[in-house]
Amino acid sequence: MLPNYKYKPGIYYLSTFIVTYILWFAGAYLSFHDGGSGLYMLIMLPGLMTPFLISLIMIYRSKNVDLKNDFINRLTNIRLIQPKIMPVFILLMPLSVLISILISLFFGETASQFQFAEGFSFSAGSIPALLILLLAATFEELGWRGYAFDSLQSRYTYFTASLIFSVLWSFWHFPLIFVNNSYQYEIFNESFWYGVNFFVSIIPMGIIISWICIKNRKSIIAAMVFHFIVNMSQELLNITQNTKCIETIILIIVAVVIIAYDRKMFFSKEHLAERLNKSPVSFL
Repeated sequence: MLPNYKYKPGIYYLSTFIVTYILWFAGAYLSFHDGGSGLYMLIMLPGLMTPFLISLIMIYRSKNVDLKNDFINRLTNIRLIQPKIMPVFILLMPLSVLISILISLFFGETASQFQFAEGFSFSAGSIPALLILLLAATFEELGWRGYAFDSLQSRYTYFTASLIFSVLWSFWHFPLIFVNNSYQYEIFNESFWYGVNFFVSIIPMGIIISWICIKNRKSIIAAMVFHFIVNMSQELLNITQNTKCIETIILIIVAVVIIAYDRKMFFSKEHLAERLNKSPVSFL
């Protein structure tokens, strides 16, 4: 977040949602009418890239050299990543999954969940599912951390910005429940409540990723790596949807602990006071 630039979160999120929804709803329609060729992914992928593309447009059109240099630095400077935080963003999600599986055993789930999954829980036409997980982590965080989250921080405390972002991020995935063979489509057809759990789980996860990014001096690389670890942690083992509901509770607890531990940062208004003294702030 730069004090000499007036961020426009309203324009950013409105543009991102409109473009993504148009592309993904069109892709959803084609996913049932392309004869199984997977051509619908040619529309879905640009939708996935939209947060990043809108960020690029906002940064480029700003004509603000500091904003451009800041984005490049946070994208390329590996030294922003703090070594003491490394164990947290490498182990947090795998441990959360393992703890969730252990707890699930007391509710009738089986130990077979500790076995590696035979395949991915979704398909994406002719595009490998692993590549989709990598692209999702990359292009989402390039957008969310490149412009979106900073735009909210320019107006709110870190806690409020994290919460607003997480809710918006959850709703951003909504069209995917209509895409044939997508993970969201599959779980909603299995159970409405499994689908609800997916969207709820994104909220604490958004707070955690935001914290990871901030603690690594806003490194976009750190956010991308953690996001990819999150994606892979959901796919490597035979974890059931019931266990994923338990995992959501675990993530909520983790998010609450992080907020309590770093409450001074989350609720500080120093960055807002500094910004208000230097430039006006507008939601649009």
